[in-house]
Amino acid sequence: MERRSALKNIGGLLLAPSLALGNTTSTAKPSLRIAHITDVHLKDKFDAPARFTRCLHHLQQQTPKVDMVLNGGDIVFDMNKENIGTINDQWKLVQNIMKNECSLPVHYCLGNHDIWWYEDDKGQAIYGKKYALDKLQLVKPYYSMVKNGWKIIVLDSVHLDIDNTWYIGKLGDEQLSWLNDELKATDANMPVMVMSHIPILTALLMIEDDIVNKWTMLGGDMHTDTAKIINLFYQHPNVKLCVSGHLHMRDKVVYNNVTYLCNGAVSGAWWEGNRRETAPGYGLIDLYADGTFEEKYVNY
Repeated sequence: MERRSALKNIGGLLLAPSLALGNTTSTAKPSLRIAHITDVHLKDKFDAPARFTRCLHHLQQQTPKVDMVLNGGDIVFDMNKENIGTINDQWKLVQNIMKNECSLPVHYCLGNHDIWWYEDDKGQAIYGKKYALDKLQLVKPYYSMVKNGWKIIVLDSVHLDIDNTWYIGKLGDEQLSWLNDELKATDANMPVMVMSHIPILTALLMIEDDIVNKWTMLGGDMHTDTAKIINLFYQHPNVKLCVSGHLHMRDKVVYNNVTYLCNGAVSGAWWEGNRRETAPGYGLIDLYADGTFEEKYVNY
C-alpha cells in the first residue's frame, strides 16, 4: 500500500553534491574510521562479484586505515518472492567474498531486499527476516555497540505494511521504545551515530522528473515516523550523525544539529551505471572524540 506524505516546515535542509561533505576541520587523529557500504545487491551477474571485491579492496587500502565496516542493507540482490535456491546462491556468494576479500570487522542491518516476503511460503520457518538474521548471526535486527568512545545504533527500518504484502519505513512501537531507552542509558557526553537502511530524513524524494504541482512521497522511501524520531533525537543532543542507503543516491540533510547522510550505493543503479548523478561508491567517515566527524563519498 502506498504511503503519501509531505515534508512540511522542515528547516535547515541541505541537498549537497555527492563528494567531500565534511562537518569539522579537526586535525586530530580520529577515534574511529568507518567505511559505510550500502545497497551492494550482490548476485552472480553484471560482473558484480568482481566489482564488489574491488570496492572492498579499495576501502581496505585507505590511509589512515579503516577500522570497521558498516553494511547498511540490501546485501543480496533480492530475496523478495524468490525461490530458495536463488536465495541460497546469493548468500553463498556474499559469504565467500566477505570471508576471502575482507579482513575488517563488519556490522550489518537489514534492507528490504534481504527479507523473504513470499505469501505462498509464510509457513516456512525462515519466512521474513529469520533467514538473513541467521546468515548474519544476529539475534535481533536492531542493536547497539560502543566503539572508541562512540555509541553506534543499528536500526531495523523495514516492516510489513498494513496489507502484509509489501514494506514501509518505520521502527514500530517496540523498537521506538527500545531506542528511547537506549539513548536514555547513554552518557550524555558520548556521541551517537545511527545506521538505518531506509533514510530517516532525506531531500532525495524531491528529485523527480516532470513535477507539475506536487511531489509524491512513498512510505517505503523514507521513514513514516520521522517526526517521532527527530523529536527523540532533539531530547538527546549527543546524537550527531545518521547514515542510510536504500535510494542509491547521495545527499546530506542537516536538521536540529543532526546530520543525515544517504550514502549512495556500492551497486550504483543495480550494477548498471550511475543512479541519476550518483556513481557507485561508499561513505568514508572519521569520528572524533569530541563528537565531531568528517565524511566523504568515495567512488571506487
